[in-house]
Amino acid sequence: MIIDCHGHYTTAPDGLQTFRAAQLAALEQTSIATPAPAQISDDAIRASLEGAQLKLARERGTDLTIFSPRASAMAHHLGTPATSIAWARACNDLIARVCALYPKNFVGVAQLPQSPGSDLGASIEELERCVGELGFIGVNLNPDPSGGHWTAAPLTDRFWYPLYAKMVELDVPAMVHVSSSCNPNFHATGAHYLNADTTAFMQFITGDLFADFPALRFIIPHGGGAVPYHWGRYRGLAQDLKRPPLEDLMRDNIFFDTCVYHRPGIALLLEVVPHDNILFGSEMVGAVRGIDPRTGNHYDDTKRYLDALDIDGPTRRKIFADNALRVYPRLKAKLAATAAA
Repeated sequence: MIIDCHGHYTTAPDGLQTFRAAQLAALEQTSIATPAPAQISDDAIRASLEGAQLKLARERGTDLTIFSPRASAMAHHLGTPATSIAWARACNDLIARVCALYPKNFVGVAQLPQSPGSDLGASIEELERCVGELGFIGVNLNPDPSGGHWTAAPLTDRFWYPLYAKMVELDVPAMVHVSSSCNPNFHATGAHYLNADTTAFMQFITGDLFADFPALRFIIPHGGGAVPYHWGRYRGLAQDLKRPPLEDLMRDNIFFDTCVYHRPGIALLLEVVPHDNILFGSEMVGAVRGIDPRTGNHYDDTKRYLDALDIDGPTRRKIFADNALRVYPRLKAKLAATAAA
């Protein structure tokens, strides 16, 4: 089995965005009633996937996608805490419907209703709902709900501890994933995403989070941002700061995906990062949708890059499936239930 750990519903039916636009408009004009979530048919959901994620997964040979709402649309900096709660619920409910329609192809990961300056009570409640009621196996955690201004506490701060305690209780990991950027200095997918990945890793180096939560697990997407490319820098910083070696720091707690859109980048990732800490991911259909004119293939066909490398069988199985099953323990039970149905 080949498990893609990083997929977003970037092709959701138009009704979802219509609801979002109406939701934000109601905040601007008090005469407009708060809208109800859009009524989206099963046929509309099927049409949104059959010509996109499902088609590409079948062509590329991916079996299962760990699927979450569109990351750039989380936009926690917009609206009020109540806005974020309603938006997260609508997005998560739609993911649950996708998973119900295609239980062999998709399994859900939750969006949280984070809001700048708010506590994590609503996020914990939504996580409990998504895992307990919707059958989700993980969560996306935005380390910067301010949208590029970085007003939140570092991920190692005790502010986050109530959420971490709930994650450990539910045995679910978090993918560290920012959303859209409202800061013109940082292009969302070309700068803000990669900055956040790199920033999160450095925060983990400097804190003692995993001493307090040894079972806590994070996936840092997009190949770990700048970390693999500057592996020596981070090894040296950890050494200078009297922190554990990177391999020890990461072993049971930090994992990178393979959302790196060229073969040399994938090769470097596998050369420097422990193979037990790499999960296959593509983020398709996502940040880069075009075709590379040098190869004639889609940039985000990350399986093709891995297939082209000289990787032994056990390592290949780890990256394509075994590591995901270890990082997402609820996935194994989910697969068993689906097979038995």
